[in-house]
Amino acid sequence: MSDAHPIRSRRPGLSTGARIIAGVVLLVIGAVGAWLQHDAPGRSAQPRTEFTADNPPTGLPPALTTGQHLDWSGCTSVPTARADYECATMKTPLDYQKPEGRTIEVALIRRRATGPNDRRIGSLVLNFGGPGVSGVQGLPEHLDQYKPLLDRYDLVSFDPRGVGATIPVRCGKTADDTGYAGADACAERSGALLPYIGTSHTARDLDLMRYLLGDERLHYFGVSYGTALGAVYAHLYPSHVGRLVLEAPVDPTEDLSEEQVSQVKAVQAAFDRFAAHCAARIRHCPTGDGPEEAARRMARLADRLEKKPAPAGDGSSLDADDLALSVGDHLILGTDGWSPLAEALTALIDHNDGGPLSNGAADMGSADRTKTPPDISHVAQTAITCADSSLRPDVERLARDEARVKAASPVFGEAWSTGVYLCYDWPFEGERVTPQVNADGAAPVLVVGGTGDPTTPYPGARHMARALGEGVGVLLTAEEEGHGTYPQNRCVMEAVDTYLRTGLTPAAGTVCRGSMS
Repeated sequence: MSDAHPIRSRRPGLSTGARIIAGVVLLVIGAVGAWLQHDAPGRSAQPRTEFTADNPPTGLPPALTTGQHLDWSGCTSVPTARADYECATMKTPLDYQKPEGRTIEVALIRRRATGPNDRRIGSLVLNFGGPGVSGVQGLPEHLDQYKPLLDRYDLVSFDPRGVGATIPVRCGKTADDTGYAGADACAERSGALLPYIGTSHTARDLDLMRYLLGDERLHYFGVSYGTALGAVYAHLYPSHVGRLVLEAPVDPTEDLSEEQVSQVKAVQAAFDRFAAHCAARIRHCPTGDGPEEAARRMARLADRLEKKPAPAGDGSSLDADDLALSVGDHLILGTDGWSPLAEALTALIDHNDGGPLSNGAADMGSADRTKTPPDISHVAQTAITCADSSLRPDVERLARDEARVKAASPVFGEAWSTGVYLCYDWPFEGERVTPQVNADGAAPVLVVGGTGDPTTPYPGARHMARALGEGVGVLLTAEEEGHGTYPQNRCVMEAVDTYLRTGLTPAAGTVCRGSMS
């Protein structure tokens, strides 16, 4: 596992073994087994009425708007090949500047609402983060988290551009290779697609999707990177904003380099809180008597692993970078990850067993922070990130940025510092240094941030709410550890569900108490 080079991903958690060339920490969501056991709510006896909208996206040919209809049918891939899920494809322009030109197909999945037909609000489109996560695979994996909303909404997700079944990016040594062989390979294998897979293009796909789903306004729930997509949509289509939830938001005011520094500081702070808890509450705490001792022990452990990686099962090993990334994966889980993290570090320190640390974040979780993370396309994550960001530092800037990241965290700085090189040699220009998200005139957008988030630090939530515009961004704060607070925090869940059902936002300045209270 020595090929990990983080930038940490902006989404809810993923195990250490699944990392982009730039390295990632991702979401902790989705147990398939849970929904297989109990996901058969009763269907409404009323006949279903399909909604229609009369405000198609402007500038597109009629064949893609009024002449296109989503042909929903049973899904065929595992685990979606069940009667409860429907799949469809949507044709969109590859290049919205040339709408009469080449089209692509966007893969969609739907779980129909189960409540009374006359109380159905419409479709709630979900993006689970990334970039690089398949929504077609993700909806069944995450369904338990959003199932209470099925009484009022069809739950819909999709594969964004570059991901899964929607013009997947290829950067391997051969056309069939799904690995990453460098930026030049991306240009060779997918050069015709790379300029058109950024977030602003996917946001335009969202508006066509909204119309074809029959909604006058888009109802949307985006997590982590999904908040960037939702915010860009609100900027492009403020009059089409319905009920938008942006949870664990990225910071729209930071460029990629600034994001690296903020993120590594946040994960270090989360580790320090874990170390303080471990010293006070866990017998034979592997990190010692507090954060300072923990940093020294982690440095010694990293030196040991740099010289000789520890076995981690199935022929894999765990090196110094993997140590930092795996610890970060556990911290994403919040306090649910603390006891398993202490046990995994003990196994590594005392028995040179890297398996519990390497695999533990994927193998455990609570009823709310479920266990099986979805796959991520590391290639797509790189390609989408570099399509969005126009930051292309020169060698001197890269050296300064790398040094800043290393200096920001004694435990995680070294592993995170390679993320500054993510787009430096990308063969295409990116769109902007930071995204445009101001959405003056839009309906209120609910922004949910956790004060102990190690992946999308809490200041980004404040910045997102402010950047959306006065009267648009409404900030809900949760005093919680971990990346993401819905539905783990009951107060957050009640506020979000009330907003999605009624359109009423919580009062300005609302704070939900939690594990950090």
